[in-house]
Amino acid sequence: MKEKLKSAFQIFLPLILGSLIGVIISKSIDYNVLVKPPLAPPSIFFPIAWTIIYLLMGISFYILNKNTDTSIELESFVYYLQLFINLLWSIIFFLLKWRLFAVIWILILDVTVILMIKLFYKRVKLSAYLNLFYLAWIIFATYLTIGIYILN
Repeated sequence: MKEKLKSAFQIFLPLILGSLIGVIISKSIDYNVLVKPPLAPPSIFFPIAWTIIYLLMGISFYILNKNTDTSIELESFVYYLQLFINLLWSIIFFLLKWRLFAVIWILILDVTVILMIKLFYKRVKLSAYLNLFYLAWIIFATYLTIGIYILN
């Protein structure tokens, strides 16, 4: 039972925390009134994409833990660090409306996620592959963040 609870925690933690941040910032989201760069998707796209990403992120970390016999302290640290950076971006961008700082913050997120994927790849390739959609999405989010900063 303890193992199942640990597995569920690893899989669903990103989704739970992402949902909590979504509730915290929900009244501050101004995406629909911002001037956006070309290719900006409608706002309904974001909760769908992030639900998938957070689940894949949790599954990838679970698989990494399940299939690694040696210590994964560095991988775990980078995983939780990128999750923390990810969650704070929404607060910085939507709640605080610090758009320039959000640009810097998402660039830090990009680098941290690339590092996480590289570390996961060395241990369990599937864990790395499950985060490629996440990487593609945050690179696109970086484009949107920079575009919104410039246009607003």
